[in-house]
Amino acid sequence: MAWSGRAGVALAVAAGVLAGGLAGASAVAADSGTGGGLPYERVERLGPGVEYREFSVAASRGTVHGHVLAVDLRESRTRLDLLTPGAVAARQAVSGLADDRQAVGAVNGDFFNITEDQHPGVAPTGSSVGPEIGSGRDLKAAVPDGQRFGPAMPPGETTHDVLGMGKDRKLRLDRLDLRGSVRTPRGSIPLGGYNQYALPVGGVGAYTADWGTVSRQRAVCGTDTSRGAGCSTDTYEVTVRQGRVAAVAQAPGAGAIPAGSTVLLGRDAGADTLRALRVGDRAEVDSRLTPTLSRVPYVFAVGGFPVLRGGQPLAGLDTTTAATRTAAGFDASGSTLYLLALDGSAESGAGLTIAELASVMRELGADSAVNLDGGGSTTLVARDPGAAAVTVRNHPSGGVERPVANAIGVFSRT
Repeated sequence: MAWSGRAGVALAVAAGVLAGGLAGASAVAADSGTGGGLPYERVERLGPGVEYREFSVAASRGTVHGHVLAVDLRESRTRLDLLTPGAVAARQAVSGLADDRQAVGAVNGDFFNITEDQHPGVAPTGSSVGPEIGSGRDLKAAVPDGQRFGPAMPPGETTHDVLGMGKDRKLRLDRLDLRGSVRTPRGSIPLGGYNQYALPVGGVGAYTADWGTVSRQRAVCGTDTSRGAGCSTDTYEVTVRQGRVAAVAQAPGAGAIPAGSTVLLGRDAGADTLRALRVGDRAEVDSRLTPTLSRVPYVFAVGGFPVLRGGQPLAGLDTTTAATRTAAGFDASGSTLYLLALDGSAESGAGLTIAELASVMRELGADSAVNLDGGGSTTLVARDPGAAAVTVRNHPSGGVERPVANAIGVFSRT
């Protein structure tokens, strides 16, 4: 990537030019740079191929301050990965996620199960909504669309949507679908879930050591169309170890799942299917996340719904609700990543609408982009050259970091 800089830059974008109703954009500073279509008030090199940038934009609800990590993947010393707390059902602050892996920067990732909803006594799992791939490993699949958290998705989008980087170091928008089954002497049982906080009605889900220690009770609550619907009481669990059924239970369990073991949890018709299995029966579990578009395996993938594709904002983006936003996007070559986090605000209605977010990402230089978890989760961290730890660069809502399910981590070797 050719980084550039200039002093005293000013940009005014006429109303209506940016899709989604952005009234204008401006940023002026004594020492500013530019990349894409927005000028920057501050540009700081964090390492080979990685820059931290700041800008201001005048949106429909007032001026918004943004923070950007720009990453050139053509620089061989840079790489990306998914940052997690070490378990799918767990949360950690973005700064901690970054420092644990010695990342040079990071932003928070996908929306996650943060509340009890209408299930008193059922603790939220902290697990993300969409699929997760980290360091080339499938970690979890997507929950049903009706069980997601976050603002309304554009028409036709789904919880299976991801932004990911393949082994060819190219960034893509894609969808990851679960393909899995349990082969038994009585036939094959299709899997409807993999390490996820909500299973489809009538489905069977597989849980591995990656899930963590949190109870699996939340997985049988809600329905495919209603996150707040009640919990099923028709449940059954089967533990598979070394290709055999090792134990059974009537209710969802909790606690660590030993490495090499898989817990199968069924609800409703899925529970009836599992009840046919007996301790000692052969059972072979196979599961994988299958891309819709890419034939290149993913190094990392994180859930988020698209707002920009092929340089064009998606139809049906919300133009009225402004909020603190996080987003990730990339240029037309798939080689330059842009991670965006806004400053939080206590003012009601402050921030960007989803339509404005798509416009800002395009002005940053993105050809395609996804909306990530926003509001109190929005956090961008970066580590100064030579520093031992990252610092939070944006101003999170509420003044403190919120523990989150995952983050996009940026790494750069000097």
